Amino acid sequence: MRTLVRLRSADAWKVGKNPVCAPDRNREPGRSTIIDSGPETPEVSQRAPERLDGPLPEAVRQRVVEAAAELLGTLATEEIPASLRPFARWERRHRAKRAGRHIAPVLEQDPVFREKAAGPLRAAEPELVEAVASGTVPPAADPVTVAAVAYLLRPPGWPRLVETARRELERSASAAEDAAYERRIAALQRELAEARAGRAGELERLRAELRKAKAEISELRRKLHEERAAVKAARQRAESLAAELEQQRAAAREAGAAADKELRRLRSKLAQAEAAHESSRRAAREGRNVDDVRLRMLLDTLVDAALGVRRELALPSTIGRPADSVGSVEPELLAHRALPGRSLSDQDPKLLDRLLTLPQVHLIVDGYNVTKTGYGDLPLADQRNRLVSGLGGLAAQTGAEVTCVFDGAELDAPVKMAAPRGVRVCFSAPGQTADELIGELVRAEPPGRPVIVVSSDREVADAARRAEARPASAALLLRRLGRG
Repeated sequence: MRTLVRLRSADAWKVGKNPVCAPDRNREPGRSTIIDSGPETPEVSQRAPERLDGPLPEAVRQRVVEAAAELLGTLATEEIPASLRPFARWERRHRAKRAGRHIAPVLEQDPVFREKAAGPLRAAEPELVEAVASGTVPPAADPVTVAAVAYLLRPPGWPRLVETARRELERSASAAEDAAYERRIAALQRELAEARAGRAGELERLRAELRKAKAEISELRRKLHEERAAVKAARQRAESLAAELEQQRAAAREAGAAADKELRRLRSKLAQAEAAHESSRRAAREGRNVDDVRLRMLLDTLVDAALGVRRELALPSTIGRPADSVGSVEPELLAHRALPGRSLSDQDPKLLDRLLTLPQVHLIVDGYNVTKTGYGDLPLADQRNRLVSGLGGLAAQTGAEVTCVFDGAELDAPVKMAAPRGVRVCFSAPGQTADELIGELVRAEPPGRPVIVVSSDREVADAARRAEARPASAALLLRRLGRG
């Protein structure tokens, strides 16, 4: 068997375990030498597959994975290994970046896929691929590309090509690090020279400051002597003033004792005057209480009479509700739109019953969320009518204020529906969702009023809880309407 071997510097490229001759130092660089290694022996034909002593260099591994990732987008589904089929629909840059840890093991274990992965490199650099396959690598070739081609094609002696690329990469990294160190040393040397140049000027400046400081110390010593003399004179003056002050304190104590005696006398007179005033106020208050009781009885009689007339004539309340101030659009100006509903698990079947017993409670219902949960198979118009009808019965039973909110920004036809007594029906305006309208209704209520928001939407429930309203699931309302 004749084997083509390329000798470069002190490295020898050989096939398998066949011995090769020593490099010919008189041969021209870059030329190939044909070596006859004799007939192929059984040991050579049955030799163990060549393997690397360590992992692939990172640059080589990235190049191999990129080639395989580019190949995945061109193969048919049945040609792609089963473990890599989910990544075939990804973009090429995403496959190379995110699926590399899945592609690398398949390249190592699947020789057919590994052979196909060399296709992009063969198309990009056919001459280099043929040279690596034949064992004659150009001296100026990129070591990373040579190692990637050798890893994919696995020609005889391919581990040596990969190790050569590893050494070249380490040598390049070392050279870059040395250059960085040299630049840092040069910068430090320049800084040292600048520091030495400025040291003489700094010393001279410090000496001038020292002379100035000495002059200031001398002046301060002179002033200190003068201040000591002034302090001695001031101490003598303070002693004389203290004696005068003690005399004034004695006189003040005598005057204070006389003032206290006069104050006690005046307080006694004030207490007598306050007692007399309180007696006169008590007498005036007793006369006024009789008139207040008569006026209160007359007012209660008028209120009871007005309430009786209102119940007899079934007059509606003229008092506006806070929810009436929230803007919405008329139902007939809206059109149908199907919105998906979500249901949450029922936590307490008696929760809604307890909440509806609160005085002046306001029940706000996320309409489509409830209808989709309970009877989503009906048309939207039937869903709305069924829910609003049930809410009318609930309002009549409990006396609660009920507001039902529907999405209405994208309906296809005008909506005409008559709300039962005690139920307010609101549709969100174009550009506004039902969730936003519910939030406005909750915020419009005064602090302290009990407000219940019925929705299985977690965002609506969380927003209601932040606004100090009590959320309830759609399943609770559906169960309550079913009992009613």
